[in-house]
Amino acid sequence: MRKVLCIDRDMKRIWPAARVGCIQYMADVEKKNEELWAYLKKEVFKRVKDAVFDYGVSEIPNVRESRTAYKAFGKDPSRYRVSSEALIRRIAQGKGLYEVNTVVDANNLISVESGFSVGSYDAAKIGGELVFRVGKEGEMYKGIGKEQIKIEGLPVLADSEGAVGSSTSDSERAMITENTKEVLTLIYSFSDNGDLEKALDHGKRYLEKYAFAREIEAWVAE
Repeated sequence: MRKVLCIDRDMKRIWPAARVGCIQYMADVEKKNEELWAYLKKEVFKRVKDAVFDYGVSEIPNVRESRTAYKAFGKDPSRYRVSSEALIRRIAQGKGLYEVNTVVDANNLISVESGFSVGSYDAAKIGGELVFRVGKEGEMYKGIGKEQIKIEGLPVLADSEGAVGSSTSDSERAMITENTKEVLTLIYSFSDNGDLEKALDHGKRYLEKYAFAREIEAWVAE
């Protein structure tokens, strides 16, 4: 069943341009797609490094707008980096990207190409009604491969049980594993331009090609 996602009124008041691109689909999650990694290493890493040379990381389109939004929410974007910026910095430093699984690797491809933070969630482990909002005072969760993360003031994705992800770092609760069957991939946009629709279109194609996504539904929450 298609998830319902809304953007919290207080978030829209602080940052009216906040939108989320949504892609829900079935997938057989595998450890690695060699074709995806060949594309990353041959094409994408070079383009990302060129963009860093041209703009500097913090001024890359859509990273820049995300950083400005974080400031509006009261967070230092150099301390709490939007995940796309963190990935781009790894590539610029010659560290490449972590190999996780076919869905997460395709997720990261969408992110570094678009400059948007992208999160993928096991649909069976999140509620049917979701909200994108600002983290509440004292709010925390266990991050993927990390201890408890303070998410107060960060843009977060939440269901009736509480926050499950953010545009900086997601929680363990709905992380993608090779047992995941249905996925919700979200593209978090703080930009007032048409790049989200472009990223959504590219994202669908990448997920079909590299993560073998099927039964795809895609929409934008505004």
